[in-house]
Amino acid sequence: MFEAFEEFDISTRGTAIHGRRGGSGPPLLLLHGIPETHLMWHRVAPRLAERFTVVATDLRGFGDSGKPPSTPDHAPYSMREIARDQVEVMNALGFDWFVVIGHDRGARCAYRMALDHPDAVTRLAVLDIVPTGDAFSRANMDFSLGFWVWSFLAAPEPVPEQLITRAPAVLVNHMLDTWSEVPDAFPEELRAAYIAPFGDLDTVHAICESYRAAATLDYLHDEADRGLRRITCPTLALWSHAGPVAAWYRPLGVWRAWCDEVRGGPIPAGHFLPEEAPDQTTRHLLDFLA
Repeated sequence: MFEAFEEFDISTRGTAIHGRRGGSGPPLLLLHGIPETHLMWHRVAPRLAERFTVVATDLRGFGDSGKPPSTPDHAPYSMREIARDQVEVMNALGFDWFVVIGHDRGARCAYRMALDHPDAVTRLAVLDIVPTGDAFSRANMDFSLGFWVWSFLAAPEPVPEQLITRAPAVLVNHMLDTWSEVPDAFPEELRAAYIAPFGDLDTVHAICESYRAAATLDYLHDEADRGLRRITCPTLALWSHAGPVAAWYRPLGVWRAWCDEVRGGPIPAGHFLPEEAPDQTTRHLLDFLA
């Protein structure tokens, strides 16, 4: 994986971010979701690197990136802070502006980045999400049962932390297996790489803090911006053809309330689009970036 990419660790004002860089051309940032790390892009990044300088990172709290101490209001793990990390990483690599593509948690970081740092983000792609504010404001029984991870990981410390670290494979395998449709999407070596960090208490605490921030600060930030700030760069929204985003929302309609220009559609795969449907996902991304 990532054979032609070089690894890096870059200090930001809040922590240190681990990632890989490869290719040449205009800069492009890839951000992963849960329960993955930047490795989730291993089937997409090399092809994008034929045309772009591709940077793939671990979000704050995930993988080999830093896990700084949190605060009672969870602010260090808000998407506002996590997005700032990523802008600082790209600046440190010499890029003042760039494309950002995010999946799941990475997509939440990506659209927050486009709102908070509009001069930095030239194009935005969000994979299999609607904004956090919309998700919570439209929540119902289906959301409560289908997105139980949002409530479980946001539960008060130390309940989720202690439960997860005692059986990390149970949670990670459940996510990978029940949120996907393609049974061989996760080779055993990759699956093991995703499971390992969930045995570390600091990592799990950081991830839980990001979900606690989602239910508080991220929601409040979205609601404060609603109708007042918009995503001005061209935006692509892709989602699983049969997942919750397709079933519960009209995704393009939701994103049009936030974006000046948005297009996209469903992909015939489960939640993990870059790993389950790398060819179709890459084709959509390259068409958008042409």
